[in-house]
Amino acid sequence: MDPKRETPKKNNTEHLIADRREGIGVCGWILVSISFLLVVITFPFSIWACIKVVREYERAVVFRLGRILPKKSKGPGLILILPCTDTFIRVDLRTVTCNIPPQEILTKDAVTTQVDGVVYYRIHSAVSAVANVTDVHAATFLLAQTTLRNVLGTKSLAQLLAGREEIAHGIQDILDSATEQWGIKVARVEIKDIRIPVAMQRTMAAEAEAAQEARAKVVAAEGERNASKALKQASMVLANSTAGLQLRYLQTLTTLAAENNSTIVFPLPVNMFENLGQKNRGG
Repeated sequence: MDPKRETPKKNNTEHLIADRREGIGVCGWILVSISFLLVVITFPFSIWACIKVVREYERAVVFRLGRILPKKSKGPGLILILPCTDTFIRVDLRTVTCNIPPQEILTKDAVTTQVDGVVYYRIHSAVSAVANVTDVHAATFLLAQTTLRNVLGTKSLAQLLAGREEIAHGIQDILDSATEQWGIKVARVEIKDIRIPVAMQRTMAAEAEAAQEARAKVVAAEGERNASKALKQASMVLANSTAGLQLRYLQTLTTLAAENNSTIVFPLPVNMFENLGQKNRGG
């Protein structure tokens, strides 16, 4: 087997400090035994230095002679540490809100925008958060800023405005996979606000107004066409019925009288118009 192929696998399995499980050696056990003996000799005064209280939402990562104990983090409740040889770090497991400040982003269609967001995450592995990264919160904050710029730079302005939720889910997946070795679980990512230049806002408003006017004209033209068809059918029906024409004439007079009472209407028989039409033809 080629030894060059085995090297990457070995590096992948040993690059995380939290995964290492090495002993403290003979000298270390001697020092631990001496520390334990001092605790026994000075009991019960030493008990106050050995017992620590860890809150419900906290975990304690215990270091013995500079090495993490080969177990999970301690807590919540009372934990026992040995003076002189043990130290511990408290890790808060509550959800942290990370506000991403406005980022200057050039979209795929060359539009400059400012986008800000918020990331909700929590620590699910206290040992990894302490041992694998110097400052887990600062690292997550910087990674969130970079990921936001990289992802939004591949989207057009229309995609950015219409697909906020989908883009937020994509950013969440990227952050979750990148911070897994730090003991971080990204719970949610939200894009808060998208700011575009004023000139672009005016252009988009003019475009939307023109589109609305075009749709309104189409609707009005469609209504005129339907009305003309209805009037044509009504005229054909009235042309075949003299009584129907008379009733329509009386209904129109009633409508006019109801709208404006000051108007004086003089009804004339329809037959009079017919006789006048016949005389004009005979003349």
